[in-house]
Amino acid sequence: MNMKKSHFFVFMSMVFISIMHILSCADAQKQSERSESIADSALESTLERGAYLVKIMGCNDCHSPKRVGPNGPEIIPELMLSGYPSDRPVVEFKDPLIKTGFAMFYPDLTAAAGPWGISFAGNLTPDESGIGNWSEEQFKKAFTQGKFKGLDNGRMLLPPMPVENYRDIKAEDVTAIFQYLKSIKPVKNVVPAPIPPTEM
Repeated sequence: MNMKKSHFFVFMSMVFISIMHILSCADAQKQSERSESIADSALESTLERGAYLVKIMGCNDCHSPKRVGPNGPEIIPELMLSGYPSDRPVVEFKDPLIKTGFAMFYPDLTAAAGPWGISFAGNLTPDESGIGNWSEEQFKKAFTQGKFKGLDNGRMLLPPMPVENYRDIKAEDVTAIFQYLKSIKPVKNVVPAPIPPTEM
C-alpha cells in the first residue's frame, strides 16, 4: 500500500469512528431524554395520586383553615393544609360536656377539645414549620403509628387525627401523599402546642 492510500485509509477510519461516536452520543442523549420523560411522567402520576388521596381522605377538613363563603366554609387557598393559624387567638372551650367525654371543634375544624385537652391541626406544608425537614420515613411513622413528627421518642398524636384508619395504608400511597405535600406551596405557620385538660 502506498503512502497516499495509507493516509486516506487512516483518515477514513477516523471519520468513521467520529461519525459512530456522534451517533452513539445522539442515541445516548435520546435515551436520556426518554428516561427523563418517563421519570417526569411517573412523578406527575405520583403527585396526582397524592392529591387525590389527600382530597378523599379528608385531610383538608382539619388541616386547612377556612372562611365562610356563599356556600358555607371554604378552604383559604393561600393557607391550604397549613394547620391551625398561629396568629389566631386560642378560643376557650368551657362547655361542661367536655368533662363528661364529649368533644367540640373550632368553627373551621382546625382545633378540637375533648377529654385529652385541646389539640391543633398540624402544618402539612413543606415549610420548615411544617413537614419541610421531615423524611418520608418520619411522615410514615407519624401517619401510620401516630408518632409526633415521626420521632420514636415523641409524644403520640392526639384526636381527632384518625391514625387507626391509616395503619394499613399501602407504602406507595404514603409515598404519593408525602410527595404531593412536599410539592404544594410552603406556608410558615408554627402551630400551638396542645393544651392539657388541666390547663383548658
